[in-house]
Amino acid sequence: MSPSPAAPSPGLLSPEHIEMIDRGVSVIVSSRDAALRPSLMRAVGSRINADGTEITVYLARSQSKQLLQDLASCGRIAVVFSSPSTHRSVQVKGTGINGRAATADDLPLLMRYRQAMEYEICSIGYRLEFLHAMLAFELEDLVAISFTPAQAFDQTPGPKAGSQIVQGAPA
Repeated sequence: MSPSPAAPSPGLLSPEHIEMIDRGVSVIVSSRDAALRPSLMRAVGSRINADGTEITVYLARSQSKQLLQDLASCGRIAVVFSSPSTHRSVQVKGTGINGRAATADDLPLLMRYRQAMEYEICSIGYRLEFLHAMLAFELEDLVAISFTPAQAFDQTPGPKAGSQIVQGAPA
């Protein structure tokens, strides 16, 4: 994927949003093609830097061909981070997309993500086997997609659902 120019948005996400994303919650990645047809896939891991100006999601290439093609052609990404145990959710839209092959250096992060999701999924009554099947991957099949957040929206069910998150506002 070729990089797209994007100005960082420091402070777009509050410390609470960054902590939620960093903790390891459900991650759904989406984009669209030129005809505006959506494509989406569950990520098997994610990372956010400390100031929230870069997010990385991990996708299985073999399951995400259309999504990866759409990311490369339109340069836009939308990712929903949602806590299964509380339904607290935030959607982050971004540009400045870069892709790279995942490496063994990514494994500790991916395992930390899986452990966090084990807690989330098991706390609502699902078995570990379900989670392990849902997040199964082969390292050589993974691609790490990094992007710069440009907009964020509260997607938690309730009166604020769909409202844009104001830069620097508390969660």
